[in-house]
Amino acid sequence: MTTYLRRANERGKFDFGWLKTSHSFSFGQYYDPEHIHFGNLRVINEDFVEADKGFGTHPHKDMEIITYMVDGVLKHKDSMGNEYEIKPGEIQRMSAGTGITHSEYNGSKENEAHLFQIWLLPNKTGIRPSYDQKNILKNFKTDELNLIATHKEYSGIMKMNSNANLFSARLSSGKELNHQSVDFHKIWIQMISGAVEVNGNLIEKQDGIGLNVSEVKIKALENSEFLLFELDEAQ
Repeated sequence: MTTYLRRANERGKFDFGWLKTSHSFSFGQYYDPEHIHFGNLRVINEDFVEADKGFGTHPHKDMEIITYMVDGVLKHKDSMGNEYEIKPGEIQRMSAGTGITHSEYNGSKENEAHLFQIWLLPNKTGIRPSYDQKNILKNFKTDELNLIATHKEYSGIMKMNSNANLFSARLSSGKELNHQSVDFHKIWIQMISGAVEVNGNLIEKQDGIGLNVSEVKIKALENSEFLLFELDEAQ
């Protein structure tokens, strides 16, 4: 079993004043040949965006882009005509396909926005661009893995054009989860807060771990929040 540990303090870090960002994988100005991707997970950027600031209009093509809000509000506007606010408890998916442009701004004039932007390699290129946004808290259960995005068709669950499944979890201190992936043989866990043991490996706030396995045992050492990805190989 190969374990891929990505400690929070080892990520590529940039401070642009209005934006403080940490890159788990090579992105933009940050290039590290040892950290390009894990399976078809290409980008995990943790962003802190200053009040009333943001990313101006920019293009994307042939990528599945997921935004997971931790705190604050993000205003989104794109060339497909979508104009929405994304808040904690919500997840956004853009399939860039043949090409889109969009902008993202902190919707608050007072408070910082905190989010994870995630890129997954698509299972098919050249598709028609599309957008989806869902509230993930409606049927959310503490101390369980909650499926929030998937490559399959499930009623009420966000559909992705990527061979992956994404779960969200809030695990109480001392609780354990045993999880086995049916579809894939790579698992990535991205910590948001707290600390857990994953197959005997300690990972803490903002750390990430990738495992070439289909089964994991997770134990919370304190109240914790994290994302779990089931992943395919890069296409």
